[in-house]
Order: sequence, then structure tokens, then C-alpha cells
Amino acid sequence: MNITVTPLVTTANSTQVCVNIGKSTTSDFLMSVYILAFIFGLIFNVLTLGPIWQQVRRQNILGIFLLSLSLSDMLFLFTMPLWINYYQQDHHWQLGVTSCSVAGFFYYSNMYISIYLLCCISVDRCLVVTYPLHSKTYRTSRYAWAQCATVYIVAVVLHIMVLYYDNLTDAHDDINNNDRCYETYPMQKPVALFNMIRVVMGFLLPLLVLAVCYWRVLATVGQSPGLSAQAKRKVRLLSFGVIGIFSFCFAPYHIILLTRSLVFYHSDNTFPEGYYCQFEQKMHSFFSCMLALSSLNCVVDPVLYVLISKSRRR
Repeated sequence: MNITVTPLVTTANSTQVCVNIGKSTTSDFLMSVYILAFIFGLIFNVLTLGPIWQQVRRQNILGIFLLSLSLSDMLFLFTMPLWINYYQQDHHWQLGVTSCSVAGFFYYSNMYISIYLLCCISVDRCLVVTYPLHSKTYRTSRYAWAQCATVYIVAVVLHIMVLYYDNLTDAHDDINNNDRCYETYPMQKPVALFNMIRVVMGFLLPLLVLAVCYWRVLATVGQSPGLSAQAKRKVRLLSFGVIGIFSFCFAPYHIILLTRSLVFYHSDNTFPEGYYCQFEQKMHSFFSCMLALSSLNCVVDPVLYVLISKSRRR
């Protein structure tokens, strides 16, 4: 991406600038990724919505989790044309401050709703496999709906609080008429601190939960003589499917986010002057691609239904 770093200077007609983002083929690539995610995400979620609803009507616990996951994906998909337009205009929002905040709200809320619903699915599978008798008390549709509602409420309330206390206009960078959405440079210390917290709570902690759950699941299934080879294969497919979605869609984005936040947080005392902006220059294109990669979770989430369905061929 054609990014240049300018000195942090202030004049009568301009304010401080850290990174200037110019036209490049990366914008076309990002637009293509979001277009594909929108088309295939919409198709796959619509195709699986009916069968998932049938599972919900039968009080199937996984069906409830998958329905909640699909609804979150659909809400995010409806805002995706805004991001397609953003990259088509070479990182110029042109739709106002409020629409930028709303689009970002659905983007990041969907990300963490998806992550924690994947955790709910993983914990549910772990309980079924390792404690089949004791888990019956807690594996009810009421508990499942309560877990989904809790995930939605926590994710939505936290992001509303962030938007409120961070000031809505901060998401929309209009320094020197940049007109960018969620691409503000330099980062602010409260934002850097919040980023590190959400990497820990929104990625590392769920990753630990997934690792423990599927380690227990795979160990138990492998030692169980009562399960058929087909049943064991189905459990392994679901395990690897969830871990694959988590690693492919969410890990790269959070690793780079944590790196950026740590570099900014220690830039004053550890690194020479101007290093932070040079670092952001090198990372911007890569970070944008990893953020786009995270949007593909709405395409691969319906694969989970295929992995757990008893009628995969249909």
C-alpha cells in the first residue's frame, strides 16, 4: 500500500499527521474480500437458517447456539456494503460519523459474539463427551438461550460503552480531511490499553477454553470403546472445525493488534522518536488484510452446521 510517513508537525492550517494512506491495489483486494464474504456469507447463512431453525424447534442445544451465531452474522452482513463502498473509495468514508460508528459497532460486536458462541459450543461438546450423565441437568434449552443472551448483552453493552466514552467522532478520522473510518493515527493510550484488554479477554482466554475443551474431548473420544468410528470422526471434525475457524479468522488480527498496541504503549520510552509512525507505515496494509480476514467468519460459521448435522448429504 502506498503509505508515507510525515513528521508530526502542527501548522496553522493542519494538525498532526502520522500516516498518510494513498490509492493502491490493496484497496481493490480488500474490496474483493468483503464482496466475496458478503455474497457467500449471505448464501450460506440463508441456506442453513431453515435446517438450524428445525433443530431449534426440536429443543436441540447446538441448534440454539448456531441460530444465535447465524443471526449475529446476518446483522454484520447487512453492514458489509458500507465497508465495500469504503474501500472502493480508497479509504474515504463519505457517509458521516454516525454511520462509521454503527458499522464498526456491528463489525466488532459480531467478532466477539462469534468468538464467545464458539466457546459455548466447545464447552457444550466437552460436557456431553466427558460428563454425559451429569451434564443433562444443565443442558437445557433455557440454559442455552440464557448463555446466548448473556453473550449478546455483554458484547453489545461493552461496545456501546466504548463508543460513548471514547467519543463517537474518534472512530471517524477527519484530520486534514482524511475522512477515514476506524483508521486513526496515532493511537491513543486509552485505546491501546483497551486493545490489550480485549486481546486477552476476547482472544487469549477463549483460545485457552477451546484448547482445554477439545483436548478433553479428543482424549475421551479416543479412549471410548462404545463410540463407532463414524461418531468419533464426527466429533473430530467439529473439534478441528471450531479450532480452524478460530485460528484462521481471529488469530492473525489479534496478534497484530496486540503488537501495534504494545509498540505504541512503549514508543515514548523504549523506541526512538518517529519509530511508531514508521512501524504503522509497514503494518497498515497487513493489518487491514487481517481485519478483512476476520470478516470471513460469517462465511465459515455455517460449516459448523454441516459438521454436526446428522444429514450432511441433504
